[in-house]
Amino acid sequence: MRYHQLQLSGTVIAAVNPITTLTFFRFNSVQDKIWGFTQMQFAHKALHALRGQTFYKLMGSGGEGFNPLPDWSVYSLLQVWEDEQPAAAFFAESELMQQYRLHTGEMWTVFMKNMIARGEWSGGNPFIKSETLDPDNTYIAVITRATIKWHKLIPFWRYVPTSQKSLQGATGLLYTKGIGEVPVVQMATFSLWNNADALNAFAYQSREHVGAIQRTRDLKWYKEELFSRFQPYRSEGLWHGEKILNL
Repeated sequence: MRYHQLQLSGTVIAAVNPITTLTFFRFNSVQDKIWGFTQMQFAHKALHALRGQTFYKLMGSGGEGFNPLPDWSVYSLLQVWEDEQPAAAFFAESELMQQYRLHTGEMWTVFMKNMIARGEWSGGNPFIKSETLDPDNTYIAVITRATIKWHKLIPFWRYVPTSQKSLQGATGLLYTKGIGEVPVVQMATFSLWNNADALNAFAYQSREHVGAIQRTRDLKWYKEELFSRFQPYRSEGLWHGEKILNL
């Protein structure tokens, strides 16, 4: 069995077959939306010291088309685990997840194995490349995350509609959503693709996206950034009433 060492916040943690989960929560009623918002503060107590969890982020989401204004109906929870066992126990048995199920209209979790990760998130890289990837599984998920410099906020958000124009309706795109810890300043994107060809066609052949990459280099918008790719291998729950992944 292959062990990995992950160091976060000064603590060295042994990781065996590490996985990442990303859960989306949809709240329908006003009361449930308020409850979901309060969990951005109160859920940390239950999440802070979970057995087998090495990293987590509670995040809100933005409007359609990566609008910087919050989408008060959708929140997300990103978690990195030493292996699948503690993740399964958390989703099946934790009081926190039972409470989320009571308040949400939909809850969707994607289980993923990391393929590559470059950069930093809160001062470190939480993702460890998996050694158990399935060569027959073509699905790819992408998480990009950045902290935008305060004096670059206006030019950055002015360019976002242009940079994301070609993403809408892109061939092979299954789902995408803007998420983040702090609205406007700390933002992330999650996208899910049929295969690497579809992702690469958008990333390297889209004039708008290539232009955004060049502007990022030239204008130095970001204080901190991270780019990561994953292989989704399990999907639990429905989103918009549909099963997004056939796994």
